[in-house]
Amino acid sequence: MKPKIIVTRDIPDEVESKLKEYFQVSFNREDKVFSNDILIKAMENADGIVCTVTDIFTDKLLSLPKKKVKIIANIGVGVDHIDLQSAKINNVIVTNTPDVLTEATVDVATLLLLSVTRNTFLLEKMLRRGEWKGFSLTENLGIDVRGKILGIVGMGRIGKAFAKRASEVFGMKVLYYNRSPVKDLKFEASVRFDLDALLEESDVISLHLSSDAGNKNFISKSRMKKIKHSSFLINTSRGDVIDQMALIDLLEKKKIAGAGLDVFLNEPNVPLKLRQLSNVTLYPHIGSATRETRTKMGLLAVENLIAFFNEKNVINQL
Repeated sequence: MKPKIIVTRDIPDEVESKLKEYFQVSFNREDKVFSNDILIKAMENADGIVCTVTDIFTDKLLSLPKKKVKIIANIGVGVDHIDLQSAKINNVIVTNTPDVLTEATVDVATLLLLSVTRNTFLLEKMLRRGEWKGFSLTENLGIDVRGKILGIVGMGRIGKAFAKRASEVFGMKVLYYNRSPVKDLKFEASVRFDLDALLEESDVISLHLSSDAGNKNFISKSRMKKIKHSSFLINTSRGDVIDQMALIDLLEKKKIAGAGLDVFLNEPNVPLKLRQLSNVTLYPHIGSATRETRTKMGLLAVENLIAFFNEKNVINQL
């Protein structure tokens, strides 16, 4: 009999077809986030679960006495919504889908870079309201990113790819903060082991931190005070890596030039104060949101499942 798989959210057609080929599958046609009670039933009735960042797997779920699930295949890179330590103790394999979403996420980071430095959100809003009075040589000016310093916080796959594009396409000077120097870079970049120094030097700071517990509030209120008033902050990693309320305060008081955010604390609840600000560009967690990328992510999750149930090495096991 084919292993039983429960999919927690709606998935691309090609991914669904691949799952049906190898497994007995239960789909979430309504695409509504599973309640904890439904997740309990899934853990007790399925051999494997395909999930996303919206599904919270706590120690209580992973250690259920009647747990049947042997593998959780997460569609996404970050797994901060899964208690990895508990999964290991309770013999539940956890996999993710790295690599395939790198360029799509870099595209969104690029959009945010250009949007905040050219103030496009405010200007488009002005245009739509009929407030534009025509061409001016001195009004509605942004800044040129060429020659500016980009500070990358976290030089993983996405951090490196964004730094490379910023360097080669936009002519930005790259600094990066990482726990260790990154070898074999194909573009010019300088490491800063002192995060405060990077924040003080950079004209644009872009966050690409992993989703482990040690990175929560990594960009704290005290650290944000190191950022120049003329600088911009971009976050495409996770909402909890930054002190969101402190950032709102800095933006309100114009102690930072602007911010571009694709992720938030307690999604999808975005504070009204943040939504009302004119010096911030906000996207609803769309870093990997292209048809091609989401399909690749889903297919990689399926490949992880196939490998596991065929007792082969699971490439993306955490």
